[in-house]
This record gives sequence, C-alpha cells and structure tokens, in this order.
Amino acid sequence: MQFTSEQRLDDGIIEREFTLGEIPGTLWTPAAAGSADSAAPTPLILMSHNGGLHRREPRLIARARQSAACGYAVAAIDAPGHGDRPRSAADDQARAELRRAMTAGEPVDEIFESFIGPLVEKTVPEWQTTLDALLTLPGITGPVGYGGWTAVGIRLAAVDPRITAAGFFAGGYVPRAQREEARQVTIPLLFLLQWDDEGNPRQRALDLFDAFGSREKTLHANLGGHTGTPWFEVEDGNRFFDRHLK
Repeated sequence: MQFTSEQRLDDGIIEREFTLGEIPGTLWTPAAAGSADSAAPTPLILMSHNGGLHRREPRLIARARQSAACGYAVAAIDAPGHGDRPRSAADDQARAELRRAMTAGEPVDEIFESFIGPLVEKTVPEWQTTLDALLTLPGITGPVGYGGWTAVGIRLAAVDPRITAAGFFAGGYVPRAQREEARQVTIPLLFLLQWDDEGNPRQRALDLFDAFGSREKTLHANLGGHTGTPWFEVEDGNRFFDRHLK
C-alpha cells in the first residue's frame, strides 16, 4: 500500500489517499489513531459504494468523516469501472441500458445480472486485499465492520470471517447469487430501506431482509427515494457499530 497524499482536516481527522496495485482508495483516521498517546486499538469500517459513484462522492465523504469522528478508521476504494478506475465501453453501455430499462419500467433482471454479478465477483477480492493491507497499519487492529453496497457486502460477509458487523444500504436489488448467499450471513446487521426507492423494489428488500441468517438483524425503513436516507441513519449506524466493534 502506497500513500500518495495526506492532509489533516479541520475536525482533526487525517485523510490519506492510497494506491494498492491498481486499486485507488482513501483512508480516514481519528487524529490519535496509531499515535504513542493512544492506548486503544482503532476499529475499522470498510465503506463501499455502488451505482458508478466515486469514493470522493460528497455523501460518502460525509459518512466517512462522521464515523472517523466517532473513533473509527474508515476506508473506501473505487470498484472496477468506478471513480478513478478505467471504464470500458461495455460498462458504459450496460449502465446506460440498465438506467433506460428502469426508467421505462421494463424488466431489468437479465441486464442487472450480466453487469452487477461479474462486478461483485471482481470487487470482493479487491476488498479482501485492501483489508489485508489496512490491518498491517499501526493502530488499526479491528474489529472490522462493513457499511454500504448490499451486494458486495453480502458476498464479503459470507466469505471473510474478519467482517463482524455490517450495515447494508441501497435496498434489496442484488444478483441471484447474493440472494442465496444471504442465508450464510450470520453477523449482526443493520439494513436500511428507502420505502420509495425507485431502483430497489420494496418487496425484494423485505424478502432479502427475511433471508439473512443473522439472529440479530434490524430493519430501518424511511420514506423517500434512493438518495433520501436521513442523516440520522448515519448517526444510528455509528451507534450500531459501537455496540459490535468497540
């Protein structure tokens, strides 16, 4: 892992850009993390995004800084074809076709499977590689939580025992493989649902929540569309992680 920049923000949080092979990422840490006067280890949250977003997207940065202010190290990476990563013409065409079909109210399952399914397969190993590197940094010892993109989070929680709690955003529209893998996810979960999410059918989200194998799982549903999640859910999410990572 190579750090390419570092800055101390106004709230004392340290923000560092890094590269790990072809993977670009950002790490936010509390000011005291890894310092000689900090005796406590710093738990880590992996913050994943979807929908073609950049890890520098303002909503994600705000969430990351809020969690870092609560004492967590927070890492975000750009998935293949997202953010600073190269995007192929085929990726752009698939995104455009998916948006067009959803806007027109046409069936999108096959388009979704052909695009998102392979993306999950590529992204999860990159998160595991990133996690390997992050846990070698001074002061960052875990436990490890995950917050964000549901499809990637399901696979990661199913295959990597280092993930001990997860908050899933963006509803229940996930590939078939992840709908099956949800039964293997047994860690504590906080599942966020936007009741009027134009891109995630409500019933699919409710069915997915029911499928999770976790004995401790909580569903928070709020009125509004895909990007309308209230800010207090970020604060509640940090309290959820406090219970399971500290």
